Amino acid sequence: MLYVLPLLIALALDALLGWPDALFRRISHPVVWIGALIARLDRRWNREGAPFARRRAAGIAAALLTVGVAVATGAAVQALLPAGWAGVVLTGIFCWPLLAARSLHDHVARVARPLAAGDLKGARAAVAMIVGRDPAQLDAPAVARAAIESLAENASDGVVAPLFWGVIFGLPGIAGYKAVNTLDSMIGHRTPRHEAFGWAAARIDDAANLIPARLTALCFALAGPAPRRALATVRRDAGLHRSPNAGWPEAAMAGSLAIRLSGPRVYANRQSDEPWVNAGGADPDSAGIRAALGLYRRALIGLALVLALLAAIWAAI
Repeated sequence: MLYVLPLLIALALDALLGWPDALFRRISHPVVWIGALIARLDRRWNREGAPFARRRAAGIAAALLTVGVAVATGAAVQALLPAGWAGVVLTGIFCWPLLAARSLHDHVARVARPLAAGDLKGARAAVAMIVGRDPAQLDAPAVARAAIESLAENASDGVVAPLFWGVIFGLPGIAGYKAVNTLDSMIGHRTPRHEAFGWAAARIDDAANLIPARLTALCFALAGPAPRRALATVRRDAGLHRSPNAGWPEAAMAGSLAIRLSGPRVYANRQSDEPWVNAGGADPDSAGIRAALGLYRRALIGLALVLALLAAIWAAI
């Protein structure tokens, strides 16, 4: 509970400012620093032609080293901060770049605008910035689904999970989680290069997101127009997703908005026959993306109010 107020400050800064381009040009971004370490370890330790077991062991070591560096850095910074309100504010500032509420909203909004104008090419280009599927294979409803799925999944990965681990462990917790999430996004894939080396990254990410994904689903359900329908969709369809976690916020989003998500898609000319989430729902369009963004904003406001209530209760004790 000691870290709730700094995280509220971080969330407010992120919602208002995002991560300004001027700051990015000057100091880049902590996730970029983490990514540079992961890329270096991948180049040096993930040897093509090495036995599967050796590459898996190297991947475990790389994951532990990356998370360890992030946690140790966060702990060192936190230990150097002053006590009192100055420490609270500075902790919030250091946590600020480790949230992605504003950037996620803006990236998804950039898909809705060209789609609403009938510019499918522009919408495909915008959605290609946030999903890995082949944009050339996407029609308008598939573009909208991809954007909404990314919003739902990354609300957990980019906002709720960092806040969850930050509330429990402070700056080391949020920094460690971002390392875990960046590892998964870079090497946690079932590809010939990363199936062995990225095994640990994917498993650790699954564990770290187990509770946050379910909390995100609850936030979406409670912030939506039909909580019972959303929760029923979660109970029925969350387990259909190939990820043990991503299906929860996606199902809650689909049930809240009465749309269908997931379904067949193409990755690098490879067909992936994913099951539908809320199969009886309508196909979304640009208005569906805007509705999803509205639900996302209401969920984050509700989450911030809960954090504020926790901070007030802690202060009163």
